[in-house]
Amino acid sequence: MNMVDHSMSDIWPEELRVSQDRKTLSVTFNNGHNYSFPAEMLRVLSPSAEVQGHSPEQRVTVPGKINVGIMKIDPVGNYAVRISFDDMHDTGLFTWIYLHQLGEEYETRWQGYLDELKEKNLSREPKFH
Repeated sequence: MNMVDHSMSDIWPEELRVSQDRKTLSVTFNNGHNYSFPAEMLRVLSPSAEVQGHSPEQRVTVPGKINVGIMKIDPVGNYAVRISFDDMHDTGLFTWIYLHQLGEEYETRWQGYLDELKEKNLSREPKFH
């Protein structure tokens, strides 16, 4: 059952780099894979309980994050990073496995998010009150 976990545990990032404009995180893994993640994607697909809920039914579609930036990245042990966003969200722990999966499934996950927004009549643009 845990075969995937064992093979994935050998994958870790050799470099994490936040772009100068704070809008992109680039990750280079030891297996040669290289991914660039928009801050917006990382924020709306954050592995935090606040976004994911405690079951698939509780998962939240987070709108209005097109302008979000990355404030800082803090290592958590040798298995993850905590990403702090400029909207003050900082509860998601991005494990190496999760980041690698996001990279591998980038198109599918991003399209899924865009479809959810449309379904729920939400926007990537922030709402101003």
